[in-house]
Parts: sequence; C-alpha cells; structure tokens
Amino acid sequence: MQHTRSSRLPDAEGLPVHRAVPALRAALAGHGAAVLAAPPGTGKTTLVPLALAGLALAGPDGPDGPPRGGKVVVVEPRRLAARAAARRMAWLLGERVGGRVGVVVRGESRPGALVDVVTTGVLLRRLQDDPELAGTGTVILDECHERHLDADTALAFLLDVRAALRPDLALVAASATADTAPWSRLLGGAPVVETEAALHPVATVWAPPERPLPPPHGTRVDPALLAHVAATVRRAVAGHDGDVLCFLPGVGEIARVAGQLSDLPAEVLQIHGQAPAAVQDAVLAPAAGRRVVLATSVAESSLTVPGVRVVVDSGLAREPRTDHARGLGSLTTVRASRATADQRAGRAGREAPGTVYRCWPEAEHDRLPARPRPEIELADLTAFALQAACWGDPDASGLALTDPPPAAALEAARAVLRALGAVRGGRVTGRGRALARVGVHPRLARALVDGAREVGARPAAEIVALLSEPPPRADGDDLAATWRVLRRASRPAGPHAARWRDEARRLQAALPGEEKAPAGEWRGDDAVAGVVVALAFPERVARARDRDGYLMASGTGAVLAAGSALAGARAGWLAVASADRPAGSASARVRQAVVIDEEVARFAAAPLLAAADEVAWRDGDVAARRVERLGAIELDARPLRDPDPERVRAALLAGLGEAGLGLLTWTPAAVALRERLAFLRGALGEPWPDVGDAALLEHLRERLGGARRRADLARLDVAALLRGLLPWDLAARLDELAPERVEVPSGSRIRVDYTGERPVLAVKLQELFGWDAAPRLAGGRVPLVVHLLSPAGRPAAVTADLASFWREGYRAVRAELRGRYPRHPWPEDPARAVPTRRAKRRR
Repeated sequence: MQHTRSSRLPDAEGLPVHRAVPALRAALAGHGAAVLAAPPGTGKTTLVPLALAGLALAGPDGPDGPPRGGKVVVVEPRRLAARAAARRMAWLLGERVGGRVGVVVRGESRPGALVDVVTTGVLLRRLQDDPELAGTGTVILDECHERHLDADTALAFLLDVRAALRPDLALVAASATADTAPWSRLLGGAPVVETEAALHPVATVWAPPERPLPPPHGTRVDPALLAHVAATVRRAVAGHDGDVLCFLPGVGEIARVAGQLSDLPAEVLQIHGQAPAAVQDAVLAPAAGRRVVLATSVAESSLTVPGVRVVVDSGLAREPRTDHARGLGSLTTVRASRATADQRAGRAGREAPGTVYRCWPEAEHDRLPARPRPEIELADLTAFALQAACWGDPDASGLALTDPPPAAALEAARAVLRALGAVRGGRVTGRGRALARVGVHPRLARALVDGAREVGARPAAEIVALLSEPPPRADGDDLAATWRVLRRASRPAGPHAARWRDEARRLQAALPGEEKAPAGEWRGDDAVAGVVVALAFPERVARARDRDGYLMASGTGAVLAAGSALAGARAGWLAVASADRPAGSASARVRQAVVIDEEVARFAAAPLLAAADEVAWRDGDVAARRVERLGAIELDARPLRDPDPERVRAALLAGLGEAGLGLLTWTPAAVALRERLAFLRGALGEPWPDVGDAALLEHLRERLGGARRRADLARLDVAALLRGLLPWDLAARLDELAPERVEVPSGSRIRVDYTGERPVLAVKLQELFGWDAAPRLAGGRVPLVVHLLSPAGRPAAVTADLASFWREGYRAVRAELRGRYPRHPWPEDPARAVPTRRAKRRR
C-alpha cells in the first residue's frame, strides 16, 4: 500500500464523533448492529469508517482493529457523495484513493485495502453475486434517513445475510436525523448511538415572493420564483460574509438561476449528480474568493461545502412519480418537507453562526409535510422487483422493509418483468439474472441485450448509455440527433460526453459474448436508435393521429413540446424515450423520441401485435371487423362477412345500453302497453313483469332474433315483444285490471292515461252526468282519478270521488262555466241528468 502524504487526521479530542465511537464499537461487539444518529458535520461519513477500520480516533491503547474481521464498506446513495467521501478519507490519511481507502461506483473502480466507499447499486450487485460478502466485516449504510429505495432494499438483504449466512457481519445504519426508531426495530432492537451536532446558531429570514405564486406542478417551476430566488441570493451576498449555498430542485433550475447571476461579484458553481469531477472538487475544497454554490438535494447531508455562512432555500424538491396505468415515470416538483428544510438550514451553521433565507411565508412552514415520502411509495418498482426475484423473494413478502411496497405498483412491476422474460411462474429466469447484472433499469438492460443482436453491440450500448445518462440539459427532443452530436470526433469532450462514453464502454463490456454480434439489417441513425428505444419502451411506440398529436401503444395520447425538432420531420411514427403527463392534461408530453417507421414499430413492439375479430357498437351501428392492432394503435381493419351471432347480439345490446331504447320503434300502442304494464307492476308487483329500461334490455337479450344492425332494431314489433313477457293468465286479465279505455255514461270510450303516479281519466263533465263513481283499477286497489273538462276541453276540476264532487264541488264549477258555455247543459241536479256529448241545440 502506498502512502503519498502524511496523515491529516484531526485531533480526536473535541470532535463530536469522538465520544460516540467507543459506544459504537461496544454496540457492534455486543449486538452486531447499531444505529448512529449523527447530524451533518459530525464526521459520521468520513471519521467513523476510518475509526472502525482502526485508522482514526484510536483509544488510549493505540489503534483498534475493526470489530469484525474484514473490510469496512461505506454505502452512499449517490455517486457524487461516494466519490467525495472516499477522496476526503484518503486526503485525511495523506494518500490517494485506491490505497487504504477506495471507491467503487458505476464507471469507476478503485478498491481500497481497508475501506471501500460504494453506491447502493454496487452493493446490491455484490450481494446478488456473493451473498456472504466475503472479505467484508462491517457495512455502514449512510444517509438512511433519505429513504432511497436501493438503500432500503440493501438493508433488507443485509439482514437476511446476517440471519442466514453471516451472523458475524456488523451493520451500522447511519442517519443525519434523530428519527432512529424504525432502524433500531429493523436491526432487532439494535442500540442507538447519538452524537450531538457541532452546529452554530442559524438565524432564519423569511423571504417569500412579493405576490403569491401558483404551487409547483410537474417539472415546471414558475420563472417568477426562480427570479425571486436569484434576487434573494444577491441580497444574501450583499448582506453577509462567507459563501452562499442555494438549494434548487433540479439541474434546469440551477442553470436558469446561474444565468441570472452571471454578473455577480462571486464565483458561481453548480453542483448536482451530473456535475464534472473538477466542479465537485472545487465545491468541496476551500476557496480564496467568495462563492455562490447552486445545488440540488445532493448537498443536503451527503456533502460538506466549506466556507458556507448563508443558505438560500427555494423550498422545492423533486420526487419520482409513476403512472402505472400509462407506463409513464417522471420526476415532479413538490414542496420540500420540514425535515428537509432543517437539513438545508443546518448547512449555514457548520463552521460559524449563519443565516438561512427561506423563500416561502412563515405561516406556510407548519403546513409543510413533516418529512419526505419514502421512495418505495412513489417510484417505479421494476428494478426492485427484479432484485427481489433474484434474491429468491419475488413478492418481497419476506424482506424486512420499513414500508411495504404498494401492491398495485409491485404487480405492475412484475407484469413488466414477465413481459421482458425476466420472471416466469414467479421465479427469476436466467435471462432475468443476466438483465440484473447489467446494472441499469431492466427495460434498458433488455434493450441492450436484444438490441445488440439487431443493431450491433456498440450502437446498442451507446443508445442505452444515452437513455441512462441523459444530458443535464437536453439539446432538443430528437434523441437520434443528440446521439449524432455525441459521436462526432471533432466535438470537444464535455463532462457529459465523457460520462456517456465511459458508460457506453461499460455497457458493451457487460454484454454476454453471444450478444456481441455484428450489426443487423437496420440502417440509418433513426432506425438504429428507434429499435433500441422501442425495445426498452414498446408501449410508448406512437403513431400520428388524424387530429393533433400521437397515440401511444399504451392507449395514452402524446403531444410534442412547442418548438420540437421532431415536428419538422412530420413523423408518422415515434419511439418515445421519455415523456411525462402535465397536471390536468389527458395527454403525455414527449420529452425525447426518435422518428421511426411502421416496420421498426412492428418489430420492436412485436409482443403487442394482435389480430382479432371485433364486433362492437361503433358510431351508432354494429361494426364487425377483422382488426390488427399494436397495443391500442389500430393498424388495419377489414369487414367481417359472417360475424358470430352472439357477438352481434352483444353489440346490439351495448348499443341499446349506450343510445337507449329509443333505437326501437315505439308506436303509440307499444308506448301505451308499456305504461299499463308498468302501472300493474307498481300496483300489484310480481308476477307482473318489470318493463324498466334495464329489465327490457335483459329481456331483449333473448328476443333479438336475427337482428344484425341498427335498422333491424327499428323493425322490431315492440308491442308484440311486451305482450310476449306476459304468461297467458296475466294476458287474459290485462284489460280487466288496466283497461286501455273506459266507457263513460255518454257512451264514449275514453283512453286512460297511465303516465303519472295514478291513472287518469280526462273527460268532459257533461258526459258523466248520472255517474256517481268511476271504476277502480288493479282489482279495486287503485282509484281512477277523473279530470273533469270544460266543453272546450280545458281542466275544470279533478276528483277521485264523483259522488262528493256532485254534492259539493259541482255548484261552484256550474256557476263559473254556465255563462261561458251557455249552449251546453248545466242541470241543477247532475246526478239525475242525462249524460251527453253534444250542446243543447244539436240535442
């Protein structure tokens, strides 16, 4: 092992972590596991691993070895944090990374002799390949409080390893917050070792915008808020000494705020997961002049930025969101939690008293969520489901997780794995294990493995690398054009281009030997890139619609962004690499895609191809077609000559259910018969048939006969169909119990109106002289309501008791109407008068 410099280890006395290390060693010796609660700045990420490896904070008797034989492995959630921690520990020892302290992350492997700093993804691959973790004595899971999905999964796997294979493996769950109870429970009641923070007081300045701004939605952040954040940074620089650390939700927002601060009398640095190594080094090293550091959440707890005296907090964060029904995943902007705000504010008091500017009103602070939601509740679980299947627990029921995976999200993930051939019958396949070893999302691994056979190993690796390492700020939405730019030898090798090339080489090396075949028949950048993208996301293959936009194979509409480079191509087909759905929109917005043709779409999304006979109610009639579809996209349709009669009947019933029984021809006789039957059903109940819409639809199911289209429905004899519902004994009593007409004393046969709650007989008053009672219907159960009309047919009185009307009501009606209708008889004693339909003169 090579020592390049003398040790720069700080004096143990007085360090916040100094008193915690003996307690931590004792906890690991007695229990084999411990929870370390140590706020940022206490040395939990750098000094504790060195202490457990016997390299720092030695006891009075000299350096102590690790509590278990083997290497100390520190697990970080981000590559940037892993590299920074390894560099810091190596610097403290006076040597370079790769000596006693090493780093292993995607794209970089420099293992150390005593300490390795790795990402959670690297640890998961090690566990799958070597569950015993040979040569490892202690694993420290750093930043557990951030609740990353890979970290939760790794801890669950490690607990399985301790229980079944390595009871001697020491585990430390390290958190920057005091919320340690969940980790202690998971670790079997492990002791909690707490370290007080060496923080200085931080003053809070509430700095909301002058006018209320709409809440964030999707990935969009109101430009007015970014302008306000930039103005607040200027205010902080002018009013305070020291460096300023500003938290923003994403790379795009950092770039926009940096552009507004270009004339600031300070160096403006941008730190995020894709920042170049040189920028990372500059941010993490002391500087001579003033600096403004614009950072994502990576700087909340994983990294220490020296010189910071002021924090400006935008109050925003990014969380994953997955639309399982549409197969869309994206990041969305949300309000940061109170715990996140506290983490960010603490950065201002690491080295001296500081100040935090919070860009929201004080009154809103208590309404913020207490802490961020665990990633397992929000994220696409496909990679997690593959890890669990490779571990031998495909439904994750046996894993010790703080929060269980949502059932619907896990089932959606397992459906994807089944479609990829990664699992079969609930068990992982050899193909599934091969996809897991690639080290990218299973969809991208499938695109690499299958795409290499079609387009060649190198192009497939380059496209997958571009999908897994997207540019910090995409230069347009045409992915094939971005690929062409990255391949140009004359183009200066920027930091993203370098990472992309490294990742492409790694992916190409990860391919099994038989997959490294020469390129297939696909020619042209669009076709090659389209095949790979569509293999990764077959349900996002999209075809242009007659109206604006596209229809994806998943059934989701899609539109291009304003000013899209793809719009000029007038593409008939797209392979969509990334898309999101703006809040309140039914269509997805295409972020990156490749122009393809139908041949590429049919090949790459072949599992979604299906041809079937379709008999359905469409556009107001029965449509019987032979349809070929690519998912929800209709490719071809031809008429069916002899469709299945049962399916035709079902389509007709569906049409009746959709358009209503108005598709039938309702003659006056049919309408009247239905009203009479409905009256008897309401008055007498069973066995009189139900003739409501739902019941008639059910009756029609067996009585459609040879009907094949809408015109046949119009020719049905509805009255005969209704009479067919009556058994012979009920049919014989229909006219008795609910007569269509009633004969009145004048000899007229008057139609009974059954449309209301009670049957009504509307008849001229003179025709009822001498009639003391109207008949009762439904076997005497329901009185007939009589509407007495004037000679002109206008309502004069309503009664259900004629005898009472003649005695009490007739006198007033007679007085009102005899002057108006003098030619009609108005006897003083209507009970003895002769009924008539005529006036006096004609009588």
